[in-house]
Amino acid sequence: MGIVLPAQAAAEGQRVVLAWVAHGTTVTELADAGFSPGVMSAGLGTVPPEQTYLDVGQGNRVFDSLYDTPLPERAGDRPRWWREVLERAESAPAEIEPGLLRSTLAEAGVGARFSEVRRASLDRLPQTGYDLLIAIARPTGESDEPLPIGIAGPGFAGNLTSDSTRIDGYVLSTDVAPTILDRLGIEVPSQMSGQPIRAEGAVDPAAIESLVDRMDVISSRRGPVIGLNVVVWLVGLALVALLSRGRLARAAVRLAGLSVVYLPLVLLAGAALEPGETAERLLVLFLAPLLAAATLLLLRGYRAPAVAAAVTVLAYVVDMVSGSPLTSLSLLGPNPGLGVRFYGIGNELEAVLAVLVVAGTGAALAGFARRASARTCAAAFVATGLAAAFVFAAGRFGADVGAAIVFPVGATVAAFTVAGRGKRTAALAVVAAPFVVLALLALIDLLSGANAHLTRSVLDAGGLGDLADVAQRRLQLSAHSFGRPVLLAFLPVVLALAVTAYVKRDSLRRWVGETAAMRAGLLGALAATVIGTLANDSGALLLEIGTAYLLVFIGFAWAESSWAGADR
Repeated sequence: MGIVLPAQAAAEGQRVVLAWVAHGTTVTELADAGFSPGVMSAGLGTVPPEQTYLDVGQGNRVFDSLYDTPLPERAGDRPRWWREVLERAESAPAEIEPGLLRSTLAEAGVGARFSEVRRASLDRLPQTGYDLLIAIARPTGESDEPLPIGIAGPGFAGNLTSDSTRIDGYVLSTDVAPTILDRLGIEVPSQMSGQPIRAEGAVDPAAIESLVDRMDVISSRRGPVIGLNVVVWLVGLALVALLSRGRLARAAVRLAGLSVVYLPLVLLAGAALEPGETAERLLVLFLAPLLAAATLLLLRGYRAPAVAAAVTVLAYVVDMVSGSPLTSLSLLGPNPGLGVRFYGIGNELEAVLAVLVVAGTGAALAGFARRASARTCAAAFVATGLAAAFVFAAGRFGADVGAAIVFPVGATVAAFTVAGRGKRTAALAVVAAPFVVLALLALIDLLSGANAHLTRSVLDAGGLGDLADVAQRRLQLSAHSFGRPVLLAFLPVVLALAVTAYVKRDSLRRWVGETAAMRAGLLGALAATVIGTLANDSGALLLEIGTAYLLVFIGFAWAESSWAGADR
């Protein structure tokens, strides 16, 4: 609603206009008016309009739950409201400085003038006399839908994007302030986490609208497309086992398990096809079991889950390395619509891939290299773990800091388990592995200029205090994740499974004891799941997804074990 008019920069005579235009202004209207169009994430989830305005002005943001108090209501006493805003910002475990854009301009000798426009519209914006014109549709705070944004000026001729999102047509509220400062030739303060906005390719509002439509359904489709289909497969498994009086139980477990392994692969295909909800539900319901059945027909024993895991993981590797947006738009992707992650893999995929990589390596060794030496098996675990960490944690590809921790830990535990080395040496290696990998990835990010989450949140931190803020923020979010209703409902199930596994530990040892590599892979995957739960900001999510995929491989171990009949 306000228009910010920085005065002329002392040396260059540049002028930047930031305008909040009428709510309901569309991406197409911005493009037709001569702007480079895009959409802007208004906040982390649904936030009040005042929070969006604050995030724009401070160039940084955190979840509302990380503040000690809610955002105060804006009443008539503006000085008092501003004091409360500043006090609230101090409570956040991050460098949140409300008004940082304005204070930075003032320190650089660039004035800023604010004028209120009650019904700003595109036709009321200045047509000339500016170096950069930024128009953003006013937020309402009623949903987390992104806001249309347009930028006009030299260098802007295409859809908007930034290094914060790496998505064509999508930027963040925290990117606006760095964009203004960058255009005026003023150094961007380290407290700003946003990145300057740029325009790339051709102006294509239709592609942006299609992107928004897809992002809008990711959260709502996860339940019916993923959850309900898994329930259908499990019910089918139970019916087959009951009706056959257990004779077909092993075959049903194999088929259902491989269907779950292929599930992320089919979801990646869904992101490419962008079908309607019913079509995507049917695609997952039938294609994953068909792939599982075909694999079981062609391959015997542990070779089947090994190939299924390898194909699924490699599909995401190719997508990451090629820079494709399909992972971000799949139902297991980072869900950019929530305003949290915009490229690479998110916590959901981290939990899935950690088990598929480590346990899948164990299955591959058990199925294809049963006579391999302990040293060869250990080397295989380390090699696949490091390769996965590089792809899924490096800033240019997966950009997931957690992957730099869970994959090395899982691989190291599996390697020392199969090699049978001393517990003290193994413990030291497990502790050291993630630090070594993090250091290597940090070096790679710096040399490649990836400017990803690891670089910005850790390497660019201003000292131990900032690093402590990062750790505190992740721990607080992890704790909050255990209180989310959907996740909380499944925690008793995870606890029951853990108790059952302890009670039946002798049976578990028999099932997996016949193949040392598979046993090592499962223990490594378990370690990766536990560490991921502790080290990530969505601990409950990683625990539950990791447990589900561990069950898949344990079920397959049971189906392949000569002890299965005796334990029924």
